[in-house]
Amino acid sequence: MTEGMNEVPTQSARRHLLDGGYALLLLTVAIVFGYGLLLPASLRARTLPSKEAAWSLMTGRVEAPRPVLTWPARVIGRVMDVERKPLTDASVVAAGKEIRVDAEGTFALEAPPPDTPLVVKLPGYGRVTVQPTHGSIEVVLKPQMVKAAYLTYYGVADRGIRGRVLELLARTELNAVVIDIKGDRGWIPYRTEVEAARAAGAQGPVIIKDFDGMIADLKARGIYTIARVVTFKDNVLANHRPDLAIVDARTGRPWVDNEKLAWVDPFQEEAWSYNLAIAKEAARKGFDEIQFDYVRFPTDGRISAAQYSKPNTRATRLPTVVAFLERARRELGALGVFVAADIFGYTAFNENDTDIGQRIEELAPHLDYICPMVYPSGYHLGIPGYRNPVDHPYEVVYESVKLIRKRASGAQVRPWLQDFKDYAFDRRVFGPAEIRAQIQGADDAGALGWMLWNPRNDYTGAALRPKGSLAAK
Repeated sequence: MTEGMNEVPTQSARRHLLDGGYALLLLTVAIVFGYGLLLPASLRARTLPSKEAAWSLMTGRVEAPRPVLTWPARVIGRVMDVERKPLTDASVVAAGKEIRVDAEGTFALEAPPPDTPLVVKLPGYGRVTVQPTHGSIEVVLKPQMVKAAYLTYYGVADRGIRGRVLELLARTELNAVVIDIKGDRGWIPYRTEVEAARAAGAQGPVIIKDFDGMIADLKARGIYTIARVVTFKDNVLANHRPDLAIVDARTGRPWVDNEKLAWVDPFQEEAWSYNLAIAKEAARKGFDEIQFDYVRFPTDGRISAAQYSKPNTRATRLPTVVAFLERARRELGALGVFVAADIFGYTAFNENDTDIGQRIEELAPHLDYICPMVYPSGYHLGIPGYRNPVDHPYEVVYESVKLIRKRASGAQVRPWLQDFKDYAFDRRVFGPAEIRAQIQGADDAGALGWMLWNPRNDYTGAALRPKGSLAAK
């Protein structure tokens, strides 16, 4: 009995202790949880940023921070292709300066900014960004053939249109997009920080609030981005600054073309600076390439009434356009982007400047990509051997690209192709067969990719090969 009498109170005591412990635990949890709810967000505990931080908290050991690598005083490197052959025309960009590699593909940088990455680039190859490191570096560039669709000023802002084009990019051979960042009327689709553009009223009816986020999304998808800058056709700037405009000699007001849109005077270097400021802003937003369109003198409207600040002659037009592109390539290339220009298709066949200031031999040395508009409908007089170009889409593109490649020393040729209804001959629809014929013509002539133009951004998906097929690579 003595043992039995002593056992009962012992078990009871244990139960009381356990019950009290559970109660205390629950009370502690409740207090902590309630305190967490009532505590201001700025004072609440945050998730540890890494596994290393969690381990330090558990063990009491403090891990030494990983050293941040910086460039040595002299950086030596070599640029090669995938077969480890030197790429002698590549360039290296660091902190706003661009240098060319030598005949062995090697380069040396003296005292580069210690924490600034290098950009290594060559037309026809994907750009490579190199983070600071110690020792010499080797950079391998991989071939890149750009196949793009165009998004207008309004199209890029329309989620439905943009989504439709992105869907094509996801499932077809397309891998790039051309975006109006200064469209045909001179409007910019985002909130620009270029003061001269803001003062001119270039902030038009379309404002993409998170433009930077959109570009980041395109980059995350692996899409090559091209910023189209309509250059001398600029209704906004010409009307805001008539002193920079081509003047109508009959009225003294800004001259207009057949679309009733005004142009700035290509001789006015202040107009160059305006366009380059906008282009530089696009480069800082992450575009891979800046493409200048309407980088020429006008062709339609009352040309005889157009008055310039200098005589408009064969001797003055071409040097003016060349000087603009030379400056553009120098200033933009140093930001790590490629530079391109759209040219008339007829320049392939003309030895003169086509009366617009475009001649391939003079323009090409200042460009990474030269982009002829070889739309069959655009050859309203035909080409040698083909009086009706829309009957021969393959031949028109092939002959144009072949001739331009022969004359375009220093630049890669990437043509614009027609994905829209004919407007000059019989109004035929350009369907899959006509578009595929143009693509084949460009490929066979040695073009480095191509771009599709449709002013409504409504592209013929059936003409495009599926993503991943051998033909799409």
